[in-house]
Amino acid sequence: MKTIIIGILLGIAAGIIDVIPMIIKKLTWDANISAFLMWVIVGFFIATIDLNMNPILKGILIAFLVLVPSAVLIGWKEPKSLFPIFAMTLILGGLLGFLIPRLTNN
Repeated sequence: MKTIIIGILLGIAAGIIDVIPMIIKKLTWDANISAFLMWVIVGFFIATIDLNMNPILKGILIAFLVLVPSAVLIGWKEPKSLFPIFAMTLILGGLLGFLIPRLTNN
């Protein structure tokens, strides 16, 4: 249970980090809430899914897999906006993949 709580808390932190620039750019609240919740879910998944691979790569993989449905919708209307989204997903996914196992002793 400790692992799940830490995963969710770190997902909340990643969500806040991701949403701050979105709020500054005055994006819609549905986009902000969607991005925030994506990171909470990614934190949960990284904490609970057991993949026998490098934890940083695991974090990146899970983050991109969770992003795919939204990326299709976003890219359909605004393909250029996917570049910063992919960058944040790469950085925050890798960071969560690195931190969650270290803070939970897994």
